[in-house]
Amino acid sequence: MALLTSPLTIIQQTPPTTKIFTICTVVFSLGYMLGSFYAPPVGERSLTNWVGPEHFPYLVVIPGSVLWYPWTLLTSMFVETHVIELILSLLVVPPSLRYLERLWGSIETAKFIFVTIVVSNVIAVGLSWIEYVVIGKPELFLFGMIYRGQSALQVGILVAFTQLIPEHQVQLFGVVKVRVKTLPMAYVTYSNIMCIIGYQAPFILIQFGWLVSWVWLRFYKRTVLEGSLGGVTTHGDRSETFAFVNWFPPFAHKPVSLLSTFVYTHAVRFKLVHPSGSSVPDENNLELGNGGYAPLPGGARAEAERRRAMALKALDQRMAAASDSQPATQSPISSQAPVIPKASHGHASSSSRKLSVTAIPTDSKAQKSDESLTR
Repeated sequence: MALLTSPLTIIQQTPPTTKIFTICTVVFSLGYMLGSFYAPPVGERSLTNWVGPEHFPYLVVIPGSVLWYPWTLLTSMFVETHVIELILSLLVVPPSLRYLERLWGSIETAKFIFVTIVVSNVIAVGLSWIEYVVIGKPELFLFGMIYRGQSALQVGILVAFTQLIPEHQVQLFGVVKVRVKTLPMAYVTYSNIMCIIGYQAPFILIQFGWLVSWVWLRFYKRTVLEGSLGGVTTHGDRSETFAFVNWFPPFAHKPVSLLSTFVYTHAVRFKLVHPSGSSVPDENNLELGNGGYAPLPGGARAEAERRRAMALKALDQRMAAASDSQPATQSPISSQAPVIPKASHGHASSSSRKLSVTAIPTDSKAQKSDESLTR
């Protein structure tokens, strides 16, 4: 019974967005695999009957037919064409989305998935059409490029983890230990290699997913800081540690900073993004990476705790500690005052006066006058 109830418990405890995503991945992937068996052979394809195992325009993104099937910009992420790809995606993506959904909520997680996948596919389609206009070869760039799978979302999840737990160590294959913040660029490097050797589709989606997910988390993602902050709403993470320049090695920081600042300035000018804390972009809110930034309300501590989804608890603890330390502080008299010999009960008050006098730094004249008064 334990073996049977455990999976049911996991399914019941899975948040709704992650649950729907997992079900759609299984259904669409199996539907694609089954549909490929009924496709005509390659030699029997025509303009009206050309669908094959590698081309399924009803579910995956094909630049030459996406105008007739625009929903594929979204449904393509649910399609894994091989069983191994499907198994790996189910082992990695749903648990990660479950973690993010518990931190962000169902709506923000759904927005993140939608934006990362759809915008990445739109950029990929645009690139394929540009290549067709410049080079030609429609059979390659319009009907030979098939964009599908969850690679864009996978790298987007890595970017989100870099924002939330950048220093967390992950053990790969039980041997190599790496920090989470190094994984996105390693995945992007793998994408570059695959594109160079001729596999643009679908591996270039990794690069687009990395960029789109970072832009969304940096400038647009909505976060509500409740409790001690009174329900403050922020958009994006403008912290210096999450700046665009930090994705690159130190020797590339200067040119990347110049480029990112140029793009950010024009994005603010065209009102594509909101400036950091002011209505006019200036040197203090440019996307420099090593320059100024607008921290979230509540200070650096609140910002760091927000990234770990514990802002409320951390701020409440800080306020509780501050209230406990508010009572009047007393100077360490016992450590500064000289040793006073025991006095009789009748002279207790005079001894206390002498003790208080010696504990307060005064000039010599005032001290003599106080001693005369005590006598």
